[in-house]
Amino acid sequence: MGKKLIRFDWAVKKLLRNKANFVVLEGFLSELLFDNIKIDRILESEGNQETDDDKYNRVDILTQNSKNELVIIEIQNTYEIDYFHRMAYGSSKALAEHLSLGQAYSQIKKVISINVVYFDLGQGKDYVYKGKTTFEGLHEKDTLQLSIQQKQTFAKKEVSDIFPEYYIIKVNQFNDIAKDTLDEWIYFLKNSEVKDEFKAKGLAEAKEVLDLMRLDKEQQYGYNRYLDYLHLKASEALSLQAEAEEKIRKDENHKKAVEIAKNAIIEGPKNEFISKITGLSVEQVEQLRNEKE
Repeated sequence: MGKKLIRFDWAVKKLLRNKANFVVLEGFLSELLFDNIKIDRILESEGNQETDDDKYNRVDILTQNSKNELVIIEIQNTYEIDYFHRMAYGSSKALAEHLSLGQAYSQIKKVISINVVYFDLGQGKDYVYKGKTTFEGLHEKDTLQLSIQQKQTFAKKEVSDIFPEYYIIKVNQFNDIAKDTLDEWIYFLKNSEVKDEFKAKGLAEAKEVLDLMRLDKEQQYGYNRYLDYLHLKASEALSLQAEAEEKIRKDENHKKAVEIAKNAIIEGPKNEFISKITGLSVEQVEQLRNEKE
């Protein structure tokens, strides 16, 4: 059993921007992308700046790797129904921000959007999803390819290599059984713990860099505030869920009462009696009777 470490989402915002700690992020990216990723630098964008009004539940970091690609890491702790739209916006904005006025479109950088979500985004059984852009013929059902000249000019193999690429890690859907090194990272993302037998790139360094005991008093205070915030948001989410379920229950009960009232009206009892057995007001029963007539 490994020791409890600082949460990755807080660390991305506060500790892992330090060049000396890039090895942790590089390990995570290497395991996810099945490549030996090296980070050249952290880039600035509107979503990447640290300001006093930063939202705790939104953690952005925009990096440029040794292949001149832009890599966005975003972590979302609380439910957002339009999160897919935000992913599309974030990658589009990164593309636009890093193409200078007058540059040829061929100079746009490859964008890799990595999204770590702690809620059930969409519907699916897996806990890691990859998305890319391909073009399929409507008639021939073939996949559109780059020409030989385009491959040579752009140094790309596939059309999808030009467009943004998306990864979604649904942390809470992971069953805590680490079958490979990527699973070891996801286990850490979920539990803030690195088991002694884990061998994934970057996790050994994470055990050292993200040791709670290394935080100074100011950092400890900030981290504890962040944990309190997460507890508060979790309680709010449960409350909203309970309210939604109660509303659904009331709506279903109302529909049942209306059906009972409609059937009772056919038999002819007085409105007061129907109101008593259904819980509807006399006025509501009267309205139903008028509609029936």
